[in-house]
Amino acid sequence: MKSLCIDLFKNCSATSLAGTRSSRVLTYRFQRTNYQTHLPSTKLTFSSYSTKTCFATLSAVTSEVEEKQTFNPDKAGELVKELRNSFNSGRTKSYEWRMSQLENIAKMLEEKEKEITEALYKDLSKPEVEAFISEIVTAKSSCNEALKELRQWMIPQKVNTSITTFPSSAEIVSDPLGVVLVISTWNFPFLLSLDPVIGAISAGNAVVLKPSEIAPATSSLLAKLVEEYLDNSAVKVVEGAVPETTALLEQKWDKILYTGSARVGRIVMAAAAKHLTPVILELGGKSPAVVHSDVDLQVAVRRIIAGKWALNNGQACIGVDYIITTKDFAPKLIEALKIELEQFFGKDPMNSRDISRIVSSTQFKRLAKLLDEDKVSDKIVLGGQMDENQLKIAPTILLDIPEESQLMQEEIFGPLMPIVTVEKIEDSFDVINSRPKPLAVYVFTNNEQLKKGFVENISSGGMLINDTVLHVSISGLPFGGVGESGMGSYHGKFSFDGFSHKKAVLYRSFSGDSSLRYPPYTPEKQRLLKAVISGDIFSIILALIGWSK
Repeated sequence: MKSLCIDLFKNCSATSLAGTRSSRVLTYRFQRTNYQTHLPSTKLTFSSYSTKTCFATLSAVTSEVEEKQTFNPDKAGELVKELRNSFNSGRTKSYEWRMSQLENIAKMLEEKEKEITEALYKDLSKPEVEAFISEIVTAKSSCNEALKELRQWMIPQKVNTSITTFPSSAEIVSDPLGVVLVISTWNFPFLLSLDPVIGAISAGNAVVLKPSEIAPATSSLLAKLVEEYLDNSAVKVVEGAVPETTALLEQKWDKILYTGSARVGRIVMAAAAKHLTPVILELGGKSPAVVHSDVDLQVAVRRIIAGKWALNNGQACIGVDYIITTKDFAPKLIEALKIELEQFFGKDPMNSRDISRIVSSTQFKRLAKLLDEDKVSDKIVLGGQMDENQLKIAPTILLDIPEESQLMQEEIFGPLMPIVTVEKIEDSFDVINSRPKPLAVYVFTNNEQLKKGFVENISSGGMLINDTVLHVSISGLPFGGVGESGMGSYHGKFSFDGFSHKKAVLYRSFSGDSSLRYPPYTPEKQRLLKAVISGDIFSIILALIGWSK
């Protein structure tokens, strides 16, 4: 880091530099050269008469800064210890504390809507309406539900007891897990950070949020807002990149929720396994949309576009990854997609203000490579335009690309849409089941038997009939994957449950103590014990009077 700091200012002259961000931000921004670099809030003055003097002055100050600013495993350990002390004090467990934090989040969402929208635009050029609906409104809904239902969620669940424990009562108590870690992602950087935090707080935990460094404006805003609105003795944000995340993963947590790729999910799970820490992994995969010929084509196509290009330009784990339809119906489907895409984004979608850009140069180059692969680029039937300077790729449709191509082997996470054709729509079952289980499956048909067949025979995190992505807006439905697309779930009550331990509690008094359970085990006791365990009243009566069946 020291050498990098010096390299940035090789030719410095008499200059005064000041920054505004915290020490945690400094570390990762120096390491990622494609982002604007900030120095900490210390005024540094450089001599103009000598480059050597400049080097020496900066080197001395940098050494001091580096010592103070680096977020390493020791600092991470201190952070976890601080939060665990807060949790052990009992402050996070009370209904009053949980409600106060949720109320502050609701207040934050109302007061800082403009700042949130601006940050999302800086990171993704996300249209204001899309940002409002997909991130702010959804976060508000999650918070409002928790505020409304928290008291009910916290009430222990009564459970029936049996004759073997009579007299007794039993209940399931939702215990906070302790200190939890939420590692968020960049495509919905505000919602996918705040939604799990709402669940963790509702359940009474102390929580650390690690937002994605790939969405730096939103990450910085989250750090600022959490510090301003929430109890910093129990809720903290750690900004940074791989080194900071690695330092956090070396610690012992009571639960980790990670949203992102399967590759990193394996790293998170391996780190968690060292401490036997449970995880919720929200990963993704190739989520297909199956389109039968019996649909209302215009409505179906509009909903597919809404679940692909109007959803962060395809950069969404629940977005439509590819379409399956019959060979006969494909031309009609493609023509309808062309018409509706022009209606949505105009004749030149590259200049549309209603579509997000690609998040980074790295992601842009990855998508361009997928499209430039041999036997892929010549399958484009719509779009394909790119502008690396603006990080924009037009909505692109490809027809029947090779199965072995990377475009069909990995999650696309962008505006490229392959269409796979089959002889009959029922063949789509085999296409989907031949791949890892997806996060979502979308089926467009009016055929009731086909709907039933998909529900019964296709394994996926979620399924939606005749629409896309809206299932995640239903708080009564769990959101999560299966197999390669993830494990565990959250949203609404499922978030509360995901960050709680369901503790089994049995209450008994000192009355009704039977000698039946204690030695010596006489034949009479054995007969009566077997009768009691069987629950057969007639056998119990016979055993009590010394008879047997």
